[in-house]
Amino acid sequence: MRKTLLSFNQRPSSWNISLFITFLSMYIPVYWDYFSDSTLLESQSYAWLVIFISGYLFWQEKHIFFNQNDDPECIQKYSIIAQITLLIGIIMYVFGRSQSIPALSVGSQILVISALITQFRGIQTAKHFWFPLFFLIFTIPLPAQILDAITLPLKLAISYTTELILFYADYPIGRNGVILQIGNYQLLVADACAGMKTLVSLEAMGLLYLNLVKHDSWKRNIVLGLLIIPISFISNLIRVIILALLTYHFGDHIGQGFMHKFSGLTLFLIALSLIMAIDQFIQKRY
Repeated sequence: MRKTLLSFNQRPSSWNISLFITFLSMYIPVYWDYFSDSTLLESQSYAWLVIFISGYLFWQEKHIFFNQNDDPECIQKYSIIAQITLLIGIIMYVFGRSQSIPALSVGSQILVISALITQFRGIQTAKHFWFPLFFLIFTIPLPAQILDAITLPLKLAISYTTELILFYADYPIGRNGVILQIGNYQLLVADACAGMKTLVSLEAMGLLYLNLVKHDSWKRNIVLGLLIIPISFISNLIRVIILALLTYHFGDHIGQGFMHKFSGLTLFLIALSLIMAIDQFIQKRY
């Protein structure tokens, strides 16, 4: 058994790369189905960006994969773990594809890729690519039951807080569930304004920011990472307030037209600004 594991790791690099590409090609039909499903894509539209960023981060450090190689004894040490991880990933892939469970088939790629890197290049090389692999978590579609269970309380909280703020600002506003009545206009706080899609995409953006700035203090990273959740809530709240005010002052065609779409960009700019501002604040403490 030991001899077999060694021979598997000692095969030519070109063979390893070919096998690596073969395994990656399994996910072509997975993503084809993923992005062909309009319902799934609507709740996970940021997945395109996540895949692009992960691919770019891998490509940026490709020289490490091609040139760095752990000691053969170290590779052998983790070979069993890598092969078990690969087997689990393949089982997840097969079960997810056969039972039409995208969360399993998409999520299996993290195990498969990390196992292949560990098997061919060693655990140290795999650790170097931990963030691009971890970032792929944001491509895993959440079950509809979880989305609905989290989205509704988020929308209710956004609606209630918006009503409270604008009421104390002397605006004629009322609320029925997630429907806001401001003046003669009604606004529905939809999933796109306060749902899991926005929360997850902002969390991904915040973690990418942490990776790019590369803080040495792990306490600082944890604090900022946790604060991304309330930052997401505040950003969504500001977005809904802006849309309500635009609709009230300039009419429904402004608030629900071009400015509604443009407010999505505003949301991310607000979130990024808050992240950077809070990062500068906690930098003095950690």
